[in-house]
Amino acid sequence: MAIRASHRSLRGISAVVALLAIGAVGCSEVSDAVDSAKDGAKKVARQRSVFSLDVGDCYNPNGKAEGTAYSVEIVPCEEAHQGQVVGEFALDKGKEYPGEEGVSTIADSRCPVEAQKYAPDTWAYPKGVALFYYTPTKESWATGDRAVSCTYTAEKGTFSGSLATAKSLKPEQTTYLKGSNAVYEALWANQSEKDSVEDDLAGYKAQAKAVAAALDTHLKGLEGIKGTEVGKLRATLTKAAGNWKKAANAADADAFYIAYDPAFTGIDPNKSVAARKELGLATTVPADEAEVWAG
Repeated sequence: MAIRASHRSLRGISAVVALLAIGAVGCSEVSDAVDSAKDGAKKVARQRSVFSLDVGDCYNPNGKAEGTAYSVEIVPCEEAHQGQVVGEFALDKGKEYPGEEGVSTIADSRCPVEAQKYAPDTWAYPKGVALFYYTPTKESWATGDRAVSCTYTAEKGTFSGSLATAKSLKPEQTTYLKGSNAVYEALWANQSEKDSVEDDLAGYKAQAKAVAAALDTHLKGLEGIKGTEVGKLRATLTKAAGNWKKAANAADADAFYIAYDPAFTGIDPNKSVAARKELGLATTVPADEAEVWAG
C-alpha cells in the first residue's frame, strides 16, 4: 500500500475525448472512440483504494502488479482479471513499523495460511498464479495502516472466475486438504538456508521433525475418510512419516541422507493423484511442485 492520496475524478475527461473524436473522424472511428470512452469510464468507476480491498475482490492493478499502489480496478470475477484477494490480517498495532523486510517476513508466513482458508485446493488454481500481498509502507503505517491483503495474482496474462472453494467443499475434502497443505507448508517453511546437510544438520533435522509431525496429523485425519485410494495413500504416507522421523533423529549427515531420500520421495505429490480423484479434488500437480519432485 502507500500514502493515502486524494484522487481527481476522471469522468469528464472521457466525455471530452469522445466529443472531439466525433467532430474529427468518420463513423467507424466515432464508434470506436465512443466504445473506448465507455471502457475508460467503466474503468474509472471501478477504481477503489487499496486500503479498502476485501477478501474475494477480483481486480486489475493500475500499472505493474508489483510496487507501490494507491488504487486498483475492481472487476466482476467472471471477467478476465489479474488478481483476487484471498486473505487478510492486521499487523500488531502496538509495534513500530517493522521495516519492509520485517513486514514481508510476516506476510510470507501468514498469507499462505490465510489464503488456504479461502481457497484450500492449491491444485485448482489457474496456471501461472502466485501468492502476492499488499502491505503497509513506512508512510502509510504512520497514518494507522496495519492491513495486509493476500492475493493470488497472475504473473503473466489474466484468469477468470473466483478462486473461492472453501464453502463448496465436503467435510472429507476439507479434512484432506487441511492435512495435505500442512505437510508441504512444514516442508518449505522449515527449509534450511544451507544447501548442504553437513553445513546445517540441526536445521535439516528440525525440518524433518516438523514434516513428521504434520504427517502424523494428516494421517489421523485420513483415518476418518473412506476409499480404496485414500487407504493406499495412507499406507504410503505412514511409511514416509517413519522415514521423516528417522531423519529427524539422525546421528550424523550420512544417516540423515539414508532416511531423507525415501522420506522425500514418499510425499511426492504424484502419489496422491488417485486419492484426490477419488475425493473429487483437482488432480493436476502444479507445475512448480512437479518440477521439484521430477528433479
